[in-house]
Parts: sequence; C-alpha cells; structure tokens
Amino acid sequence: MQDTVAVALITSLSTLAAAGLTGLVGALSTRRQLAHQLTVARQESVERRATRRDELRRDAYVGFLSACDQAYRQLDRRWLEAGGSEPVPGYDEAYAAMRAVDEAYNLVLLEGPAAVESVARSVLTSLTLEYADQRRFRDLPGDAATPLRERHRERWITAIEARTKHRISFVDAVRPVLDGGE
Repeated sequence: MQDTVAVALITSLSTLAAAGLTGLVGALSTRRQLAHQLTVARQESVERRATRRDELRRDAYVGFLSACDQAYRQLDRRWLEAGGSEPVPGYDEAYAAMRAVDEAYNLVLLEGPAAVESVARSVLTSLTLEYADQRRFRDLPGDAATPLRERHRERWITAIEARTKHRISFVDAVRPVLDGGE
C-alpha cells in the first residue's frame, strides 16, 4: 500500500511540477510576445506621427510657395501699371496677396524646422520690400503714363533676381526636410 501511495504521490508531484513549468514557460513566452507587440505598436505610432508631420510640413511649404506665386503675380501687375494721380487704395489685390503670404508663413513657423523658418522669413521680407518699393515709386513724380517697370527698371530687375534667389533658397531648405533629414 505504501508503494501505491508513493507512486501516486510521485505522479501527483511530477504532474504539478510539469503544470507549473508549463505555466511558467507560457507566461514568459506571453510576456515576450506582449513586449514585442508593444514595441511594434510604439514604432508604428512614431512612424504615423512622422508621416503626419511630414504631410503637414509639405502642405505648409506648398501653401507658402503658392501664396508667394500669387503675390508675385500681383506685384508683376503693379510693375506693369502706369502711375497716376488717383489715390492708391490701402487694401488692394497686391496687399491681399501679401496677407495670404503672411498667413502661409505662419503655418511654416508652426511646422518648422528653424532652417526653413529662416529662409521663409527671407522670402517674406523680400516680398514686403518689393511691395513697399512699388507703393513708394508709384507716389514719386514722373511720367504717370509710363509703367513702374520702365521708370524704375533697375529696381524691377533687382526685385526679380531677389525673388528667384529667395525661392531657390526656400526650396533648397525644404527638400532635405521632406526627404526625412529633419
């Protein structure tokens, strides 16, 4: 009888030990799987945020360039206008285009990075100076029938060169950011 009890006891203990060992191995395996899933979820979250940031930046940069193009078109129209004695309205189409550039610049400020913000500020400053020059030139005495571009040809050429230089600088600053550099 003692042999039977001993065999039963050994069988019970070995079964319990096997169950405990199986449970421990299962728990460790589950822990590793959960840790891996958590790591994967974090990486996916980081990638989604990076993708979203890149999309927002791209939209901000494209919006800024589009607003600049519209402002350049308005400034070009003003260069081709003949002066006159009529009062210049404080809020004209060129001014509205300049305000749109300001608003697009605000998005660039929010999306960054600092290198792009700096170049965008240079573009905005250049546009603002050109706009101010046009308003000042229009008020100067001279042949009112002659377009501003003809009366102030050197300044017009300088403005066009500045536009080109600043636009290229902005695109050069943006490309590495959009390519994942920052």
